[in-house]
Amino acid sequence: MAKTSVAKKQKSIEETLWDSANKLRGTVESSEYKHVVLGLIFLKFSSDKFEEKKQELIAQGHEKYIDMAPFYNKDNVFYLPEQARWSYVMANAKQDDIALKIDTALHTVEKNNPSLKGALPDNYFSRLNLDISKLAALLDTINNIDTIADKENDVVGRVYEYFLGKFAATEGKGGGEFYTPKCVVKLLAEMLEPYKGKIYDPACGSGGMFVQSIKFVENHNGNTKDISIYGQEYTATTYKLAKMNLAIRGINGNLGEVPADTFFKDQHPDLKADYIMANPPFNQKDWRASNELTDDPRWQGYEVPPTGNANYAWILNMVSKLSANGTAGFVLANGAMSSNTSGEGALRKKMIENDLVDCMIALPGQLFYTTQIPVCLWFMTKNKTSTGSAQGNGNDFRDRQGETLFIDARNMGTMVDRTHKELTTDDIAEITKTYHTWRNKPVMSSDAESNEVLYQDILGFCKSATLQDIIKNDYVLTPGRYVGVAEEIGDGIPFETKMGSLTRLLFKQMEQSQTLDQAIKDNLKMLGYE
Repeated sequence: MAKTSVAKKQKSIEETLWDSANKLRGTVESSEYKHVVLGLIFLKFSSDKFEEKKQELIAQGHEKYIDMAPFYNKDNVFYLPEQARWSYVMANAKQDDIALKIDTALHTVEKNNPSLKGALPDNYFSRLNLDISKLAALLDTINNIDTIADKENDVVGRVYEYFLGKFAATEGKGGGEFYTPKCVVKLLAEMLEPYKGKIYDPACGSGGMFVQSIKFVENHNGNTKDISIYGQEYTATTYKLAKMNLAIRGINGNLGEVPADTFFKDQHPDLKADYIMANPPFNQKDWRASNELTDDPRWQGYEVPPTGNANYAWILNMVSKLSANGTAGFVLANGAMSSNTSGEGALRKKMIENDLVDCMIALPGQLFYTTQIPVCLWFMTKNKTSTGSAQGNGNDFRDRQGETLFIDARNMGTMVDRTHKELTTDDIAEITKTYHTWRNKPVMSSDAESNEVLYQDILGFCKSATLQDIIKNDYVLTPGRYVGVAEEIGDGIPFETKMGSLTRLLFKQMEQSQTLDQAIKDNLKMLGYE
C-alpha cells in the first residue's frame, strides 16, 4: 500500500528569516547579526514603499515628479536614489563588493532623509567581513518578502517584533536589555489608555512602548496624529534599532539628537508628558558618583537618590516629567517596593505621602527572557481628583485621593516553553478591567437605574487600600501585604476519612517498595553480586 503523504507545515516568514540569519553564525557574533538582518529588512521595506509610491505617481501622470523627494516624504515614504534601492542591491548580490554596496545604500538613505539621522548602520557590513555566499542567501530570503502586501497585519512590524524577541531569548542575560516582553508592554498601554497627548519613555530601548501605544490608539479607533512621542536611549546600537522600528511604521518620534544617558544628558529637560511608559534597567548600580547631580532639579522636594541603585532616580525622573494630569506606568524590580537601603524607604514614604502612587501590580515570574528577577508595575499620577480625567477616552475618573489599588497577578500567566511565561489576553483584560473599574466613575445604565459597575476587593487578588493601611505596613508597597490569601476551596471530604485513606495508601506503597527491593536483590544475586 502506498504511503499517505503528509503535508509539510509551511514555515512562516519569520521562521524562514530566522533560519537564514542563523546561517551567519560562525562569521558574525549573535549579538551582531540582529543589526545585519534588521538593517536589511528596513532597506527592503523602504524600497518597496518607494517603488509603490513611484508607480502611483506615474499612474497619476506625474512622471516629472518621480525624482523629487517632497512628493514621497509627504506620505511618510523615504525618497531613495538609485544606488539606495533594493533592486540595485539584488542586482549586485553575488558581487564581491556587495557589503560595500549595502553600506552605501544605507548611508544614502540616511543622508537623503533627515528624520533618519543617526538611525542606520554606519559602514557596518564592510567592517563585519561577512561570508559573501551566506550574505547572498540572506538577501535572497528577504527579497521574497512582500513587505507591503498585507497592510492590516503589518508584515514588517511583525517580523521586527519576532526578531527582537528571538534575539532577546537567544542572547541570554544582558543581551536583550532592549526588549520588553510584548504582553507586559500591552498591559501598560491598556492600563494607561494613551489616546491623545505626549508619550515619554526615558529608557526606550527599541521603541516597543511607542509601537504598542500607537497600536492601542488604532485598535480603539483613535487618531494617531493626536499622539506625540518623546524618548531617550543610552546604547548607540539600540538607539538605531528604535529609530528604524519607528520609521518602518511611519511613526514620527523625538528620540533626541544622539544616544545619551538620561541622567547626565537629559534631551527633554522641559517636557511635561501626559503618559510615561518605561522599563528602565533593573537595580542599576553606580549610576552616578557621590558628588554628581546632587542639585538636579528632577529631585526637587526629595532627597538625592542613592548612588548604589538607580531605581528611585528613574522614578523621580519620571515624576518630574509628568504633566498636571499625567500618569506613568513602568516596570521595576520587586525590591523597589520595600527597600529601605540608603534612604530609598524615605523616598518611597515621601512619594506615598504626596499621594502619587495610584496602583501597584505584582507580576508573575519568568516573563522576561534576560532576567529571573521578579518584577512589578508601578502606576503613578500627579492628580487623583476627579478633574484628572483621561484624555479623550470617554471615561471620567473618580476622586481617589488617599487611595491606592494593589493587584497581585503572580498566579496569572501561561507557560509558553520550559522557562518562559506570558500573560494571556484574558489575563491582561482582567487586570485592566479591575484597575479601570476602581479608577473610573461608576457606569450607569441608559435608563438611569442603579445598575452600576462597582469595584470590589477580591481576597488574594486586589485590594483598595488607604494611606492609613500603607502606614500600618511601614510604607511597603508589595501587593501581597494588602490583598491577603485566597481561601482554598475544600473537597468536602472529612479530615478523618481523608487521613485514613491516605494512611492505607502509604502502607500499601511501603509494602510494594519492600517487594521491589527484594526482587532487585534476587536479580543481583543471580548475576553474582551479593
